[in-house]
Amino acid sequence: MTRDPSWLAGLLRDIPDFPQPGVVFKDLTPLVGHGEAFRFAVDALADHAAGLGVDKVVGIEARGFVFAAAVAYRLGAGLVPVRKPGKLPGQTITETYALEYGTDALDVHVDALARDEAVYVVDDVLATGGTATATCRLVERLGGAVVGLGFVVELGFLDGRSRLADREVLSLVTV
Repeated sequence: MTRDPSWLAGLLRDIPDFPQPGVVFKDLTPLVGHGEAFRFAVDALADHAAGLGVDKVVGIEARGFVFAAAVAYRLGAGLVPVRKPGKLPGQTITETYALEYGTDALDVHVDALARDEAVYVVDDVLATGGTATATCRLVERLGGAVVGLGFVVELGFLDGRSRLADREVLSLVTV
């Protein structure tokens, strides 16, 4: 029996005014702490990516690492971390992007991907789409091909999906 992922929404916790006043942060730690829910989310993301010929899974700092590592393991694919500037020890490239509450930047190692490797991007939340779009640009600057993106939660009211309109996107829960 296939289970509808909407039940995962009951394991999200709202944290008001984090990281700044007016923002309601969607905390996924209760979901990750629930063994069945965590397995369900990882399996659903991995199932989405399974037919895409994925060579590498890119995880976006920091909560995206939790899901990306498990998805990469399930797929037998390599894992590539995309991190905040200054956190990776080797030579990197940087991409700056807009958030729903400011601007930020992401780095990836210049040797993280080989030309034409198929990449599946994973993060915990799709908000405005800025982080995901910046990550796709990093992958493509390195010569990789983004074959899909997977998110556990999508904040539908922020319309981030529209910035990824030409991409294969899965969000397990939209709130």
